[in-house]
Amino acid sequence: MDHRPPLWRDRRDAGRALAERLSDLQGQANRCTLVALPRGGVPVAAAMAQRLGLPLVTWAVRKLAHPACPEVAIGAVAPGGVVLWEPQASSRLSLEARDRDALVATQERELDRRRQVFADPEPAALTGRHLVVVDDGIATGMTAKAVLHSLQALGPASLTLAVPVMDRRVAPDLEALVDRLEVLAVVERLRAVGEWYEHFEQLDDADVLALLRHGGDAAPS
Repeated sequence: MDHRPPLWRDRRDAGRALAERLSDLQGQANRCTLVALPRGGVPVAAAMAQRLGLPLVTWAVRKLAHPACPEVAIGAVAPGGVVLWEPQASSRLSLEARDRDALVATQERELDRRRQVFADPEPAALTGRHLVVVDDGIATGMTAKAVLHSLQALGPASLTLAVPVMDRRVAPDLEALVDRLEVLAVVERLRAVGEWYEHFEQLDDADVLALLRHGGDAAPS
């Protein structure tokens, strides 16, 4: 299918569409948890939580961006000591070992801060559950890969990745890491996730906390 942006009014609109795709999980709160990647994945997952009646939590992850080219993702860090590097990007924009270590340390501090602010669950709370990982879109796949490796180490019953839009080039690698992949639009050369939404506002910590309170308490509609 030839998808052309924008496809959704906002992230919540995309979340409602994803909920329809995952309607078989409705009412499975005793065994299934939505795991949103903050910040952008939270409004998507909050809308899904409302429709499906599932609990909503966050799982922090941080992109590793090259200091000289902040728009270039060269890796990602996630809980449990997960550090991934993108081979092609890191070879084009090489960093000294000490600079790489400093970059990781900086992002791990922000990772820890977000885990505390958003009250990420203890690992044991996710063990044995069916986890649905939600983000607002995937371009390079680095943060998604890091999160999936991090969550897989917890021993979930299954892992599902659910996103509104994804670059076709990263789909095969991500599909290999999950039991189920649900994507509303797989597109060629995804340049910016935001262009697929009419409204793609920047979110701060307060926005995320409000969405978590609302999404976590909401009943299916």
